[in-house]
Amino acid sequence: MNPIIRYSLSELGGDRVRVLGRTNGSLDPLTVFFNASGMEVNAKCTELWVDLHVEYKTAAPFLDIIMNGARTQRILLPQGDIRLCAVKGLAGTRANNIRILRDTQPMPDDPDLLLQITGVETDGEFLPLRNYSMKIEFIGDSITTGEGLIGETGDQDWVPCCMDSVNDYTYRTAEALGAEFRVFSMSGWGVHTSWENNNRQAIPEFYETLCGMSAEGAGAEYGAGDRWDFSRWRPDVVVINLGTNDCGAFDTPAYTDPVSGEVWKMHRTADGAMAPEDLQVFQDAVYGFLTMLRRDNPQAYLLWVYGMLGNALMPQIYAAVDKFRLNTGDLRVGALELPNTLPGEFGSRMHPGIPSHRKTAELLSKRIREIVSYE
Repeated sequence: MNPIIRYSLSELGGDRVRVLGRTNGSLDPLTVFFNASGMEVNAKCTELWVDLHVEYKTAAPFLDIIMNGARTQRILLPQGDIRLCAVKGLAGTRANNIRILRDTQPMPDDPDLLLQITGVETDGEFLPLRNYSMKIEFIGDSITTGEGLIGETGDQDWVPCCMDSVNDYTYRTAEALGAEFRVFSMSGWGVHTSWENNNRQAIPEFYETLCGMSAEGAGAEYGAGDRWDFSRWRPDVVVINLGTNDCGAFDTPAYTDPVSGEVWKMHRTADGAMAPEDLQVFQDAVYGFLTMLRRDNPQAYLLWVYGMLGNALMPQIYAAVDKFRLNTGDLRVGALELPNTLPGEFGSRMHPGIPSHRKTAELLSKRIREIVSYE
């Protein structure tokens, strides 16, 4: 029996460990900010352990162990310094691809939340990693976070337990395409406003930071609020799934900023229609975000998708995309309406369930194949 040896991630070198997701550039420790983020290795061993440092007050994070594309563990993490068994009892005769992923989105309501990978331990060896066929970034809200994919359909508690990054359309799409992927998402947020009419909870306000929504508390020490260097990871396709919460804001009360006293609201007219001036505000926000995304990702195809929980704002998305293409001459921008979630396809918290995410992944992976083949 070989002895178990501990390695820092920096000891493995660039070809034997892959960082998944946005990080501050440090491997010792590897601070993991987003869901579906973490690390990947090819390990020829009988057992593999991962060392973690975990802090939080209320939002206990989950961790996924993925071996050869299949999830083998989903673990609720305790606080403190943890030695966690990822795999054990393998034959040790071949390399297994192992991903260690955070399965919880950033949680601004718990600024103490911190998840770090501090090392790995094995009785075997780490082998070079394969290259992926492409890189995809997914930007979105609770749907992209995978909210509702764990739990019974009647469950309404908003807890990290209800989020699942593996049954989510992002993971399924990336697996179908053999792609490396990253996620930048926040439940309840939109391109212009949150579902509660809080227009400070808009994804574009934070997209150019590492993880600005975690820039207070524990995240501040590890660069969450720092400007993100887009040259570090260049996606081939950027998928933007925003608009669901902007739409919801038309039917929720006005939001009053507790500091400035400003009041924000997406309105309906007397006959119940969405106010044209607010529809224009949303359309302008889509156009503005496309402008930012093109500046930050000059080589990527930008694909705006929407529709898993209704399609009321699809005309404005189409109009913004068409205007952007016309004004800039940039034809590497498109929009795709996603299949709506039907009765029997919902998960917990009235969010799309596994059948809905599966449908979306099938349609989206087909569309991305078409984009890549055409280009």
